[in-house]
Amino acid sequence: MKIDWIRGDRLGLDIPAHAAALMEGGEAFLTRAFQLTGVLAADNRIKTITECREIEGGSTGRKVLLSVEYETPLPHLHRDLFVKFSRDFDNDHRDAAKVQMELEVLFALLSRDPGFPVAVPICYFSDFHHESGTGILITQRIPYDQNGVEPQYPKCLDYEMPDPLGHYRALITALARLAGTHKAGKLADTVETYFPFEPEKLSVSQRAPYTPEQILRRVRQYAEFSHAYPQILPEPIRSDAFLERLAEEAPRFQKLESVAKQILQSSPELIALCHWNAHVDNAWFWRDEKEQLQCGLIDWGNVCQMNVAMAIWGCLSAAELNIWHDHLDELLTLFVDEFHQAGGEKIILGELKRHLKIYVGMMGLAWMLDAPKLILLHAPELAVAKDRLDERIQSSERARSQLLIMSVFLSFWHSQDMQEIIDFMESFHESP
Repeated sequence: MKIDWIRGDRLGLDIPAHAAALMEGGEAFLTRAFQLTGVLAADNRIKTITECREIEGGSTGRKVLLSVEYETPLPHLHRDLFVKFSRDFDNDHRDAAKVQMELEVLFALLSRDPGFPVAVPICYFSDFHHESGTGILITQRIPYDQNGVEPQYPKCLDYEMPDPLGHYRALITALARLAGTHKAGKLADTVETYFPFEPEKLSVSQRAPYTPEQILRRVRQYAEFSHAYPQILPEPIRSDAFLERLAEEAPRFQKLESVAKQILQSSPELIALCHWNAHVDNAWFWRDEKEQLQCGLIDWGNVCQMNVAMAIWGCLSAAELNIWHDHLDELLTLFVDEFHQAGGEKIILGELKRHLKIYVGMMGLAWMLDAPKLILLHAPELAVAKDRLDERIQSSERARSQLLIMSVFLSFWHSQDMQEIIDFMESFHESP
């Protein structure tokens, strides 16, 4: 059933559920909403809405570009705003994901704290109605490719991005500062109320986990895919030796999935408030007065406390393979140092890397062995593709993302001693 307006749970104001309702409420609604959050003074108001235009994008809800004029313009007031609705009443699939926005709405209000350690789009108003899954978030619009802000970088096109390592250093630094600040107790008390650690958040699939036998079947299907399309895959992850090793190790790892979850929940020092999907397309970048690259993060859907290994994978999973091969230890060390500098206790690098291996193994087996069929669905002409960078693949975000992230997962498995990880999980399971 389509909703036009409904009362938000937190701020007690009736909120619009879609763009037409927002325009119906017009300047009067925006004025009241912005005054309620304190971003607009009581003696100021929205004079005119100059733009309200729906745009495509994202996997949930409708998005709107909104521009306004203030009766009294002030330097801190943005004219160009971004509106995100949780609902899409014309698309059942997108609308089904409406609940993802609830925590993002609460996080936006939390981020208005002047001492918040990570740059996020300034929140002008946000609220959510839990029972119906209806919410709205209004923030500043990030001025990509203007005033010193770099262009927005698409997912899995890092080879077109200048200085990829510098950008991942900025992202890892931001994640570590947020996590370390939380662990130091420097964020509002509401973090523990609204963003508690909920172990089920570490579940990488809502469906029942695959059995070891199902994993073995998928490994064999991947082997067939790698033999059919060798030109789009790195040689190490299509070699007979690796495929044999994966067929032996992956089912054993999957048999211990419940143990993997226990381990990821067993180290409180590694559980912190984090962004779970800090790919480059969910960030904006600029250089400060010292010419150091800085970043802010957008799209905080499903924000929560999590094992920081989950956040690190969420950041690096779409990076090119050379970032993993040549710079992983450097980036993990950077995370440890920035986390400690922000107030968190000193993390043992080896433990962090072990947790990362466990999380990547668990996540990859849950999702990435299903990637071949999705790649073929979105890039059916693979047989004539020259290589991974062929336009037939790169023109589809879904195809190129699935291919790269699958390759990252399998290359990481290839480069690591996963037998040691399996042995560790087995000993953890057997210990009293």
